[in-house]
Amino acid sequence: MHDFNGNSDDYLESVTIGERVMHNGSIHLEEYDNRWPVLYEREEHRIRRTLKDRVVILEHVGSTSVPGLCAKPIIDIVLAVEDSADEASYVPAMGAAGYTLHIREPDWYEHRLFKGVDTPVNLHVFSADCEEADRMIGFRNHLRSNEADRNEYAAEKRRLAWHRWKHVQNYADAKSGVIQKIMGADEDAQY
Repeated sequence: MHDFNGNSDDYLESVTIGERVMHNGSIHLEEYDNRWPVLYEREEHRIRRTLKDRVVILEHVGSTSVPGLCAKPIIDIVLAVEDSADEASYVPAMGAAGYTLHIREPDWYEHRLFKGVDTPVNLHVFSADCEEADRMIGFRNHLRSNEADRNEYAAEKRRLAWHRWKHVQNYADAKSGVIQKIMGADEDAQY
């Protein structure tokens, strides 16, 4: 969850590589699709073949990784490399494999975001031992095992999806309240 400390439009513009495309619409959600894990596996194979031993963590995250949860039909993947700020160690190889570096956020966990080759993918890259990667994986695990929280999250996603959003990131940020509520509800959970 981002903390923009000001205008999110200015921030998004500052971290985007290439042209920033406005969304200006509602969010299209689909019911869970059994093909999503298959699409992830194809991407996982491609990334592992590309980066080999540079992969520290590679996990399917986000709503497409949670059976029974509605989602934007975009496969979210978290990748941890030794040092995500060391772009020379992985960005050229990812580019050669067809992935496009879309966002560079040095002030937010040294996060990098790639878009996919032939599948709608958001590939989130962090450094090894990054708490945000752990949080994303933990939230996925929690939603997979807690039907009540999964249903609450789905209801909030559906409620927010109908709004008109200038950027998809604005929709993602609007979900932070329910995410924090769910994460805080289980004091013993490790996210």
